[in-house]
Amino acid sequence: MSAAPLGRQDLVAAFREAGAAAIALAAPGRGRTAERFAALWSCAARDVALGRLVEAHADALAIAADAGIELAAGTYGVWASEGPGSTVEATPTSAGLRLVGAKRYCTGAALVDGALVTARSPDGVLLVSLGRDAFGAIDEGEWKARAFAGTGSATVHFDVEVPTSAVLGGPGWYLERPGFWHGGVGVAACWAGGAVGLLDRVASGWGRRDPHSLAHLGAADAAAWGMAAVLDAAGTEIDAAPDDAGAAQVRARRVRHLIDQQANGLVDDLVRGAGPGPLAFDEDIERQVAEVRLYTRQSHGERDVEPLGMRRVDGGG
Repeated sequence: MSAAPLGRQDLVAAFREAGAAAIALAAPGRGRTAERFAALWSCAARDVALGRLVEAHADALAIAADAGIELAAGTYGVWASEGPGSTVEATPTSAGLRLVGAKRYCTGAALVDGALVTARSPDGVLLVSLGRDAFGAIDEGEWKARAFAGTGSATVHFDVEVPTSAVLGGPGWYLERPGFWHGGVGVAACWAGGAVGLLDRVASGWGRRDPHSLAHLGAADAAAWGMAAVLDAAGTEIDAAPDDAGAAQVRARRVRHLIDQQANGLVDDLVRGAGPGPLAFDEDIERQVAEVRLYTRQSHGERDVEPLGMRRVDGGG
């Protein structure tokens, strides 16, 4: 088998190193987008948790570039989940904004130096840049999955007042810009990389030579090639029209659907072809399978592709 996923101490060190290197990744739409996706793929192939951390940090840098600001030195998360137990309300005060609430799924909460956090205001959704000193209680105990246990994922509570200068863009800006959708493709690059890293680990110790097992391995290989081709094409398209928000949304929905399907299909083929041995006797492989499965659930499934179907019904190409 190839190298095992990183333990938490090594993961933190690798994140610091890769996070610093992420500064060299040009933001999407700057002529090197396919290269950016390939770099994120490589991080996740090395270790899915590392890819998850580095992608968020790289996205934070890209968001800041879109807003025309420079974040302070350090590593960052982007915490934008919404829903039950994951809402922060922003209330105007005489000095700025008061943020009250909690965010779930905060990857790297125990590790990062700061985060970009969505908050609901009377005027719309805001994106707020917060340093670590603005975090309230960090509840790592709520995260029960073994997958990503090393990333310091947690529920973070907030009750803090910040200046209005901490807001990036304005109400709705974070979700409306083309970069939001370009960033979503970057996440899919990590899904693909995590799945292909798993393929490399399982294939290096493949013991079965019967036709059916080899067919499953071959199907996984084809899926790996397909995901690489999709991401390369997406990068080229983004660089050709970086400011086309409509095209960016359609592309991101298509890419995320395809990568979700192919990454999970690849995992299915490996599990069926290799048999129960790797899952039963290799703790690292079992964890990586769980991480790919959980990470790809950032896809919204049918909700992501329903607008593509409606677009076809309405005559869109």
